[in-house]
Amino acid sequence: MEKHNIVCLPGDGIGKVVLEESVRVLDAAGFEADYVEGDIGWKFWCTEGNPLPQRTLDLIAEHKIGLFGAITSKPKDEAFEELAPELQEKRLVYSSPIVGLRQHFGLDICLRPCRTYTGNPMNFIRRGPNGTIEEPKVDVAIFRQNTEGLYGGVEWSNPPSQVYDALMTHPKFSQNFGDAPVKEVSVSTRIFTKKYTERIVRAAFEHAKKYNYKSVTVCEKPNVIRETSGMMYKMAQQIQTADFPGIELWNTNIDAQMMWLTKNPENYGVIVAGNMFGDIVSDGFAGLIGGLGFACSAQYNPETGIGVFEPTHGSAPKYADYPVSIVNPIAMVESACMMLDFVDEQNIAGNIRKAIAEVVVEGKVQTYDMAKMSGKADVVEKGAASTAQMADAIIDKL
Repeated sequence: MEKHNIVCLPGDGIGKVVLEESVRVLDAAGFEADYVEGDIGWKFWCTEGNPLPQRTLDLIAEHKIGLFGAITSKPKDEAFEELAPELQEKRLVYSSPIVGLRQHFGLDICLRPCRTYTGNPMNFIRRGPNGTIEEPKVDVAIFRQNTEGLYGGVEWSNPPSQVYDALMTHPKFSQNFGDAPVKEVSVSTRIFTKKYTERIVRAAFEHAKKYNYKSVTVCEKPNVIRETSGMMYKMAQQIQTADFPGIELWNTNIDAQMMWLTKNPENYGVIVAGNMFGDIVSDGFAGLIGGLGFACSAQYNPETGIGVFEPTHGSAPKYADYPVSIVNPIAMVESACMMLDFVDEQNIAGNIRKAIAEVVVEGKVQTYDMAKMSGKADVVEKGAASTAQMADAIIDKL
C-alpha cells in the first residue's frame, strides 16, 4: 500500500476535534499516511491579517490532498474590529479562506453526497396512504460549481465610476436603479463561464453513468436568471444529447426543488447547480439524512489532482469550548472516506462506511443530535455519546 501525505487543516471551532477523531478512524482502518498541519482560519486573520497564509498554500501545492475541519467567518466590519491593532492600520479586508482555497487551486468541482443510513433516528419520514408512515431512502449526489457564481467575490458597495457607468448601459439597471445614489448601491455579480459550467455538468453526467443513476437534474432558475442559469441548462441539454442519451435530464427551479425534496426525495439521483443554489439544495437534502452531522463533501480540480475534503457544517464555536466535545464526527469521517476514494483506497473507505452503518443501525451509540437532545454541555452525562466515543464505536466495528 502506498503511503500518502495528507495536509490537515483543522481551522476553527469544532474543526480541530472532528478532524482529530477522523484521523484516528483512518489509522484504525489501516490507512497509511503522514499528516502535516496547515494553518488556516480566524486565528491567523486576527494575528497575521491573512486567514489563508502562503505557507499553507505551499503545503497543499506540494502534497495535493487536504482534510479540512471548519472555519469561522464574520461580517466585514466585525472581522476588521478583531484584527490586531497594528494590522488595522493596513485597512485589510477579510475574505473567506475556504473560498480563497477553492479559487486559488481551481477546486471547481464540489460533490456533496446525501445518503440515508438505515436506522438513523434523524431520517426524514412522511405520512403515507391509510395513515402509514414512510421513510424514503435518499441517495443523491449533488454537484455544485465551486468557484464561480455569486460566491465568486466580484462585488462592490458604492461601485467605482467605471463599474457604475457600465451598469447604466443596461436598460434594466438604468430604469430600475438609475435613480438610486451610487453611494447607496451594492452589486454582487453572478458570473458563469463556459469552461467551468461544462466541466461541472459533465462531471455530474459521468458520475450518474458510473454509479447507475437514472437522471441528472439541473437545479437552477433559468426562467428568471436567463443568462447564467439558462447557460447551464442549455449546456446540459447539449451534453446529454451528444454523450449521455441513456440518462434522463430533468430541470427544476431551485424554489420548487426545495418543495419537491420533502415530497419525493427518493426520485432524485444526481443534481447539478451553480455555487449558491448548490449550497442551498445540498443543505436541504442533508436535512433529510440527519442534518449537517452527516453531510460530507469533496472539492477538487481534475486537471491538477488537488483535492480538499470537508464536512459541510460550520465551526460551531459555542461547542468548541465544552470540556468534552459532543459534536457528531460522522460528516468529517465520511469526508475522509471521500478522500480515500479520491486516492484509490476504496476498500478502506468501504470498510469505514460499513462500520458507520453498523453503529447507526445498532443504535447503542448516538451523539446528541441523533438522540434528539439539545446541544448542552451535559448531554454526555445524560447518555449521549461524545465525539470521541462515536469515533471509538466506529473503530470497534472495523
